Amino acid sequence: MKNFRTIYCIIATAFVILAQSCDLDVVPSDQISSESLPNTDDGIVNVTNGNYALFKEVVEFNGIEDWTNNYVRQYFQMSDFAGDDIVCGQVSTDPLYYSFTFTHSPSQGNARYFWYVSYKIINGCNTVIEITENMEDKDDLTLQLLGENYFLRAFSHFNLLKFYAKPYTQGDPADNLGIIIRGATTEESKKARASVGECYDFIIGDLETAADLMNEERGKMFASREAAWALLSRVYLYMENHEKSIEYADKVINSGSFTLETAASFPNLFANATSQDETIFAIAFTPADNIGKGGSIGSMLYSDGNSGWGEEFASQSIRELMDDHMEDIRWSYILPTYTADSSAIAINNGIPIYYITKFSFQDGDPNLSSPIMFRLAEMYLNRAEANAKLGNESEALADVNEIRRNRGLENALINSVPEASTILNVVLNERRIELAFEGHRIFDILRNKQDLHRNYWGYHLIGLKVNQIDLSTQPSGYDNLIVKWDDPKILYYIPVDEILANDLCIQNE
Repeated sequence: MKNFRTIYCIIATAFVILAQSCDLDVVPSDQISSESLPNTDDGIVNVTNGNYALFKEVVEFNGIEDWTNNYVRQYFQMSDFAGDDIVCGQVSTDPLYYSFTFTHSPSQGNARYFWYVSYKIINGCNTVIEITENMEDKDDLTLQLLGENYFLRAFSHFNLLKFYAKPYTQGDPADNLGIIIRGATTEESKKARASVGECYDFIIGDLETAADLMNEERGKMFASREAAWALLSRVYLYMENHEKSIEYADKVINSGSFTLETAASFPNLFANATSQDETIFAIAFTPADNIGKGGSIGSMLYSDGNSGWGEEFASQSIRELMDDHMEDIRWSYILPTYTADSSAIAINNGIPIYYITKFSFQDGDPNLSSPIMFRLAEMYLNRAEANAKLGNESEALADVNEIRRNRGLENALINSVPEASTILNVVLNERRIELAFEGHRIFDILRNKQDLHRNYWGYHLIGLKVNQIDLSTQPSGYDNLIVKWDDPKILYYIPVDEILANDLCIQNE
């Protein structure tokens, strides 16, 4: 596999150079020019708000504005479509197909854009940080804005790290290649990748600084001290530093700023993300931001017949995990589509159509949502997983049951670990159901060194036969049925733009 990927990388890179040499704008992707920043609160607010906007705007890339190119769409595409909660309903020319099938290349559109826009955000954060740090007198708002930019810089680095580098738990983090750390606008454009361990240290440092600086409330569409704590809990969970993950989860839970949605309010959470009690931080879209069928997240996962593509569905795997409790309110985000006579579930290319609606129906619009990046339920589950790994079974079960109690499962609490299972499996199953489609699943699998099982029909399979649905009778001959946790193909390639412009940056093999 290693040799194949290396050869494939060389061939794909050569193809890009030959095929696109006339119009490929090869510049260091993180060297984004920025306008001078006025040394005033208004100037800092404007540029900071501009950094938030980059998470949702369609940004020109290589001279083209493509509605499918926006940060949040690519983030959820590159994460969830590589997991086992969403099934691909048909062959597509959209780069999302490569995320499903792991047929990555250095010229892959979604991975190239995500790298580019992430470093554009980081560069904007560095601009604000540098000017603000040099201001002599900083009022509370200035300190808050400074902290927000430290948070956004850490958040952007961490998300890059998850896609382009091995998890902290796989091998030695001091030896494994991470990403390029960009901590200043004055750095040389050519820079080597830091180790995974160095990246984690940098991210933690930024988040600790951010948490110390932020004391103002600007709304859930902006970073906060609690958002920094939430990301620290997630980062430490990924590092398997269980005590620190619990410490920061406790800080968020005990802050008094958030409460879990109940079974009555949970169905309204995602369509009203920025006003709900459980949301910690969301990327706020307004109707003016709506990019509709062309590039919204919702358009990939739902269609009312005309509103979107609706070519990706809730997988057989996640539905089977939830089947024992149809009263679970979390089913409200999995919407079956029926045949014209309502006698059966509609089928698309052999796949039952169960649409996903966590990214739809803000203001009633099927393509509008404000994707939630952090919410309180994750903190309970972070704490539960950390306690499970520390052997604190009762504490882990208590947090699992707190989630279930608020999801309509008051009569189905788990009082002891089921036979032939483990407390960790109990927690991870609950985590999977609760956080389904929110960009967590593939990273939860890989960091826990679990294989990815996708032994159900769908276009993630290589070598499939038309209408071959019962894979249990013919399990061989299909790539991607089971993907080993340490398979190199799970990593995305460093984009060709970076490799060609920066000879210090080593490609993934």
